[in-house]
Amino acid sequence: MEFKQSLAQRIIIAFALMSALVAGAFAIGIVATVHLVEEKLISSGLGGDLQGLLLMDSVNDWSHRPKPGQLFYFSGGKGNFGLPKDLRHLDPGFHEVFRGQLSYHAMVEIIDGRRYVLLQDQSDFEERERVLFAVVAVGFVLSLALAVFLGWILARRVMAPVVRLSQQVRHRDQLLGLAPPLAPDYAADEVGELAVAFDATLGRLREALNRERLFTSDVSHELRTPLMVLASSCELLLENPKLDQRARAQVERIARACEEMRELVQTFLMLARAQHNEVDMSSRTTLSKTARDLIALWRGPIEKKGLQLIIEPGIDSDTTFNATFLHAVMGNLLRNALHYTDKGFIKLTLEGDGFSVEDSGVGIPEEKRDAMFQPFVRGGEKRGEGLGLGLSLVQRICDDQGWTVTLLPTIPHGCRFRVVLA
Repeated sequence: MEFKQSLAQRIIIAFALMSALVAGAFAIGIVATVHLVEEKLISSGLGGDLQGLLLMDSVNDWSHRPKPGQLFYFSGGKGNFGLPKDLRHLDPGFHEVFRGQLSYHAMVEIIDGRRYVLLQDQSDFEERERVLFAVVAVGFVLSLALAVFLGWILARRVMAPVVRLSQQVRHRDQLLGLAPPLAPDYAADEVGELAVAFDATLGRLREALNRERLFTSDVSHELRTPLMVLASSCELLLENPKLDQRARAQVERIARACEEMRELVQTFLMLARAQHNEVDMSSRTTLSKTARDLIALWRGPIEKKGLQLIIEPGIDSDTTFNATFLHAVMGNLLRNALHYTDKGFIKLTLEGDGFSVEDSGVGIPEEKRDAMFQPFVRGGEKRGEGLGLGLSLVQRICDDQGWTVTLLPTIPHGCRFRVVLA
């Protein structure tokens, strides 16, 4: 069973419910006990008064008179002592009788076939009951308020180490290798055990992140040399005048793939350095310059495919960004648009706070839009090229740099990616 309330709220609710249960049981017990005891006392008192009044009829001792607030009747009595009709059905014993707005306690005795009834006004008794009910109700409400207050104080004290632990775990510095352990700051209780578990988990996570950084850095570094060899070989082949057109096109394709691989390797290397806070010395560039470089690189393939390349330069800005990351983000979005667009256009729009890449391609199914920035997710499964890593890399770079990338569908088909460089 899942609760929507926080743990602190659940502690307060538990205190309130426990107080309501205990205070309610005490209140009901007090009211029932007082009512029962008072009824017994009144019954006993009325019985004694009735026994004294029986002498009026048995020995004609008229010195015994009903007390103020009492009414005495008996069957066969004359005048004020005659038995009214509403009392003739009462059995011997104690009863409660209602007459209009007034209520009475009644004691009934039957002696030698004659019925004797003594009534006593219970207005004072009801007033005491009302006061008792009011006192019990006020006590019940006060106990609930006190329980909520004590629950709030206890919840704050109990949750304080948990909240502090969660804040420490969420802090980005906790993933650094030199981050101090959490467990020594807590007592050897349940929270301390949780801190120990977090230390173990964070330690394994640090090791995994460190292995990933080292792998990315080493692979990116080691791939540079063979990529340079491939690029140099392609340049030498293109200088050969005996190369036919088809072979030249294939070599150019290899050279372009080498350049893309070199940029990808550089991007991964920069991401690895970014996680080590070593990107301050990286080159900087403006949005417009990056756009010009990429337009020069992609205009040929786009127009060769029969697509229209639309550029909306917008207002030029002097704001600079990490050249490698900006080049990778914009380049991957243009490559993605080219890959999934067979006819129509590709439009690059530069805006004051970023840029957008729009195409008239096949678009992205609605059920896949939320997952498009995850690794190995592709928009069109029937297309053989690509592993579905381009948008994942874009998302990773944007997260690292504090940028935001959003996917917006277009009508009737195609899609639009907007990147805010803030």
